[in-house]
Amino acid sequence: MAPLPKKKYPKSRQGKRRSHLAMSPTATIECSRCHSLKLSHQICPTCGTYDGREVIEIKSAKKKKK
Repeated sequence: MAPLPKKKYPKSRQGKRRSHLAMSPTATIECSRCHSLKLSHQICPTCGTYDGREVIEIKSAKKKKK
């Protein structure tokens, strides 16, 4: 059998142990060309630009036929 603790750990000690596990929101910035939110240091998924120049060509969405 594995060893068991003799006393119950307080919740404050548990919180101190887990203090670095908190989740933080991803850092997003506004695209300088289309003003949509994007991840920093990444190509904008909306307009395809990075650092003021067009890197990839974004194809427009196809319209559904009735």
